[in-house]
Amino acid sequence: MISAERSQSQSPRSPAAAGAPFLTISVTDPVKMGTGVQSYISYRVITKTNLPEFEGQEKIVIRRYSDFEWLHDRLAEKYKGIFIPPLPEKNAVEKFRFSKEFIEMRCQALDLFVNRIASHPELKQTEDFRIFLQADEEKMDRARSYETGIFKKPSDFLQMFKDVQSKVSDVVLGKEKPVEESTPEYEKLKNYIFELENHLAEAQKQAFRLVKRHRELGQSLADFGKAIKLLGACEGDSLEKVFSEVGSKSEMLSVKLQREADNLLFHFEEPLKDYVRSVQSIKATMVDRANAFRQHFDLDQERKYKELNLEKLKFMNPEKFSETEVEFRELKADSEEATKRFEHIVAVMEEELARFQEQKTADIGLAFHEFAKGQAKLAKDIADAWRSVLPKLEACSTS
Repeated sequence: MISAERSQSQSPRSPAAAGAPFLTISVTDPVKMGTGVQSYISYRVITKTNLPEFEGQEKIVIRRYSDFEWLHDRLAEKYKGIFIPPLPEKNAVEKFRFSKEFIEMRCQALDLFVNRIASHPELKQTEDFRIFLQADEEKMDRARSYETGIFKKPSDFLQMFKDVQSKVSDVVLGKEKPVEESTPEYEKLKNYIFELENHLAEAQKQAFRLVKRHRELGQSLADFGKAIKLLGACEGDSLEKVFSEVGSKSEMLSVKLQREADNLLFHFEEPLKDYVRSVQSIKATMVDRANAFRQHFDLDQERKYKELNLEKLKFMNPEKFSETEVEFRELKADSEEATKRFEHIVAVMEEELARFQEQKTADIGLAFHEFAKGQAKLAKDIADAWRSVLPKLEACSTS
């Protein structure tokens, strides 16, 4: 079975000191449920904790991908500004969806997802997270079917489409120019995030090629080993023994290359891929920030316009002044609230970026350390294997 162990920096599991608060979670035992198009993978989620807000010290629940998706979407809806840990992508291709490798990689990614939430100072305290970790399947189903307020009915999708279509038309016709936050600091951040995504994606692409190359070379060595053994059997005498040993070394190195390919996949390519997803999560938060800024800007502009209009009414139409003044106070309150929401997202993002940079440095550093260590060991094994047969080959060539 391919190992799916994770580093402590990626998935905090260290037992806490005696009496100290701790929360450890593991996602294990993926099992295929159902048949045909209705089939899916279930996972065992094991929670161990001494935190008083949890029900008991150990809880085991069964979850499927859509449950993880529910948790992600709930947190993204409620906690603007926080970088919600990313989920692994769906795979709609039937022949890959239930492959051993895909299932194990998804299990690893889901484990990382919940442990990142568990290590976040705010997200780990949420009611939604506790429901996910503790609720039985019936309660979990009720929570998932509960209307979150994002899309309550199909007509919401139609209205959303109409609103977007209207906005696009206004921009195209010149009726409205999109308002965007533009400060030197934020522009620098946006450029960094887009460059980071591109560089991480390219590094992950090349890591995938390394995995593929190791597997292809491993298969080639296995095929070569069989062929050279057959060749030796034809020759007989001393050549048969030497060629048999060369063939055995080839087959042994083939196994080592396949193992290193698996190691590269889980401990090098997958961490890089996970950080590509993490950057996309940051970009989603930047969209929330942009929406909050536009609402803050629009309401502030409307407030200024209403304030000027109110001053005019005070002298020109005293009767309408009182009614308009009430509307203005409501608008002013909405404007102040929108400003607070925007400023809150900005402040939270600053904290999140600091956490992200620290975690990224640790995780990517560990991934490259594992890569270099694996490559060094593989190179030594290859050199040792071929060096061990050199004297016998030299003896054959001089006889």
